[in-house]
Amino acid sequence: MNHLKKIFEEGMNETDYFTGYFNYLNDLQMKLNVADINDVINCFINARENGKTIYFAGNGGSAATASHFAQDLGEVGRKANVKSFRTVSLADSVPLLTAIGNDYGYENIFSIQLSELFSKGDVLVVISASGNSPNVIAAVKQAKEMGGDIVGMVGFDGGKLLEMCDYVIHVKTNKGEFGPVEDLHMILDHMVTSFLVFKLMNEKVKNK
Repeated sequence: MNHLKKIFEEGMNETDYFTGYFNYLNDLQMKLNVADINDVINCFINARENGKTIYFAGNGGSAATASHFAQDLGEVGRKANVKSFRTVSLADSVPLLTAIGNDYGYENIFSIQLSELFSKGDVLVVISASGNSPNVIAAVKQAKEMGGDIVGMVGFDGGKLLEMCDYVIHVKTNKGEFGPVEDLHMILDHMVTSFLVFKLMNEKVKNK
């Protein structure tokens, strides 16, 4: 059963639903594997130190998260006044996405971009609640073939991405609970990028 539906049926009013939703998000947050998040942070740091690019991809709400995360991570260096992270969201160009989708199929909108842009050692971050979107799966296969590291941010049962990615942050929910998964993915964006700002600022002070 959808957990949100259960929350609504138990209270049937705004206050109880909002409280239940917040409590559910808190439960999901506390179940996240902190070691997995730390692994992703280290992956990003290694890419920055080696001058590699971090690409982001996702569909729907996850496309918005991909754009947001790429922008936030790209700003970390400027905020800390240190070397920046090189980031690209593959979901940002509507003309490019529709051209590829129209000419080569929607399942190829990310993989074709990667075939032209990706280099060995780059990182691909795929964001998907189900972990099963065909175009995201194709992007992972393309990046792996080109020698990249793969970060997955998934929900539900993790889907195919759970086993395909080198690093995974898994928000474990019932299938179909898109809202809480996407909420937590955005929180992870802000948590990871704010931590990196403080970490790099602190390292800069220590190295003076």
